[in-house]
Amino acid sequence: MILQAVPLELDTPFAELFSRCAHEPGALFLDSCDHPQAKFDFIFRQPHKWLTESTEWPQRLHAELALLPRYEGPEHIPFQGGIAGAFSYDAGRALERLPECAAIDIDLPDIAVGVYHQALIRCRQTQQTWLVAPQAQLAELKRFWLAPNAAQSQAFRLRSDWRSNMSLADYTEKFERIQDYLQAGDCYQINLAQRFSADFDGDAWHAYQQLRDSNRAPFSGFLRLPDGAVLSVSPERFLRIDADGHVQTKPIKGTKPRSADATEDAALAEALAQSAKDRAENVMIVDLLRNDLSRLCEPGSVQVPTLFAIESYPAVHHLVSTVTGTLSDAKLGIELLGMAFPGGSITGAPKIRAMEIIEELEPHRRSFYCGSFGYFSQHGVADTNIAIRTLVASANRIHCWAGGGIVADSEALSEYQETLDKVAKILPILQHEPKPTDDEAQHASS
Repeated sequence: MILQAVPLELDTPFAELFSRCAHEPGALFLDSCDHPQAKFDFIFRQPHKWLTESTEWPQRLHAELALLPRYEGPEHIPFQGGIAGAFSYDAGRALERLPECAAIDIDLPDIAVGVYHQALIRCRQTQQTWLVAPQAQLAELKRFWLAPNAAQSQAFRLRSDWRSNMSLADYTEKFERIQDYLQAGDCYQINLAQRFSADFDGDAWHAYQQLRDSNRAPFSGFLRLPDGAVLSVSPERFLRIDADGHVQTKPIKGTKPRSADATEDAALAEALAQSAKDRAENVMIVDLLRNDLSRLCEPGSVQVPTLFAIESYPAVHHLVSTVTGTLSDAKLGIELLGMAFPGGSITGAPKIRAMEIIEELEPHRRSFYCGSFGYFSQHGVADTNIAIRTLVASANRIHCWAGGGIVADSEALSEYQETLDKVAKILPILQHEPKPTDDEAQHASS
């Protein structure tokens, strides 16, 4: 078998293209939402193999990459056959020994990763679309993607209000316990998250379409699981690796809400840029990531080209830094993911002790929240997100988390409000009555 890449004359929006396969288990959409930071959008479907066993997953996935068919095509194509999918926060349990305190009430695997021989890829800069597939399947798949789209998703509706697993009093009590740990020297920073849950009817893909329109986040994604779905509208890159082994990670630490008033909005961004507390939080995670990257990068190659940049999204301003390095071997991307997993921006520092405290204080396991979405091509190119602003749908329940890093000079009410600011363009969007689908509108008028 040989994998090839051929151009397709397609100007259909990628979200619309994904609709025709969104119902398929293993269908994965890595979505830039046309954000200027991002270059490519990807659609993966029909995985050759579906992997959910998390034991020694970095080693097993590295072995799968070595078994892929040979690719013969343009070298600039970022995915040339490989693996793609989602890694839950709890996939970190396969890498470190952690306590077991939090309730497990979401029946989904710790990893959901496919070995893909095919992908549809669009470059945002050139608007060119490429189909990667086995040579023998190219004609059939071209017909599939070029055919008119008749697929319709069932409207998504909440059947209950969102309910958190923490009241303000609960959050405050846990905040005070974190302060005790900080004062005792256990950690410098600990991330605490609350979870919002609701019952729903309909299709989670329909919910994702509503969320992407409101959030326009550059590292978004949707994954259809056999028994659920994962929806991410993340603004945060975890690890990007090019074919020469150059690595980039962009931790977010520091958040302010947006304002409809332009003057006030600019003042909020400037206040974040000058916040000593937020800058201190950010640099703690930068140091943690420098250490993680140094474990597999060439000595002296790890650098911090940007500290404390402001990036603005529909709901919030973020303080973002950039850490880079060069892998000692360009094919060690999966191993680097394992070394750095889960991302330090959503645990705290030191990482393992922070994860132990998170397990003690958060009532429920995080599932795919604070894990990662992404792909790893067999020629070394990879891109992954930190799965913040991420929802998990399973058994007609949908869950959404929001958290933040707590340090010694944090204030409980301010940190609690920050979690609400982070979901200001998520929870209310799905609470509203959705617009009818085309089929529903036609039925109503007949």
